[in-house]
Amino acid sequence: MRFAVLTGDFVDSTDLAPATLDAAMAELASAAADVAGWRAEAPVAAHFARRGGDGWQVALDRPALWLRLSLYLRARLRQAARESAPTRIAIATGQGALPDDNDPNAAHGAAFTASGRLLEALPAALLMSHAGGGAETAAAVLADTLSQGWTRTQARTLCALLPPAPPTHAEVAERLGVSRQAVDQSARAAGLPALTAAMSAIEEAGR
Repeated sequence: MRFAVLTGDFVDSTDLAPATLDAAMAELASAAADVAGWRAEAPVAAHFARRGGDGWQVALDRPALWLRLSLYLRARLRQAARESAPTRIAIATGQGALPDDNDPNAAHGAAFTASGRLLEALPAALLMSHAGGGAETAAAVLADTLSQGWTRTQARTLCALLPPAPPTHAEVAERLGVSRQAVDQSARAAGLPALTAAMSAIEEAGR
């Protein structure tokens, strides 16, 4: 079966309070679980596992959604954390197999291996990349640059707008208790129009 595998760890995790790191892991786990509720064209699941003290991994069974999920995880972390807890994300797509309990820690296959190796090789200034090279790597690196600058307010807006078939800006504004203009401004400042175009192109090519 084909997966998108996201392997990550937290930057300077030894400087984080244990409670901060645990809260960040819990947010990632919650975000992965929420993927089951995405209004995608077919059912989608993202299986999360913590790896060691500061590492984590997600196996996504709709690999074309890898950029959307990567950005969604980053937005969830950013909007939840008052104390910065940035995570690196190394992405690979390809064949893999999960055990019956869907625990990525016991998974195997090319996608899982490539994702783990990419994380080990990421340069210090880069927090997100794709092992596939070419356009996939370019899209991941550019998305990394845009998303590293997100504010908590922007991330809160993006948590509502990044899933497939998102609500309207007016609906998001009502949910968040802000004006539609504030949602428009946050989305533009976060680079959402360009990111949406990139996500759509990747997902169309992956059908």
